Amino acid sequence: MTRRREHLPSRPTWRCTACGIAWPCSAAKLRLLGAYRTDRTALLVYLGTLQVEAAGQLAGPDGDRPRTDLAERFTGWARPRGQPSDADAGTPGARP
Repeated sequence: MTRRREHLPSRPTWRCTACGIAWPCSAAKLRLLGAYRTDRTALLVYLGTLQVEAAGQLAGPDGDRPRTDLAERFTGWARPRGQPSDADAGTPGARP
């Protein structure tokens, strides 16, 4: 019998413990959307908290910002459809 591994973040690299890609991976996103299906705000708060933790751990040796866009990685995918991301703010044609 094969034991299914959970797709959880490995700290301080923030890679998935099951598949090794940047967390949250696709499987983790699906699990989180299911777990928080009735409370998207709580999901965004949870992911935002993890984003802050990841930013501190992924910062360079001089405390520089991580090289990846953590906002899109952690919370951009979880916003309800039709809600603009931070990257869309101020973009001509972006929805308010």
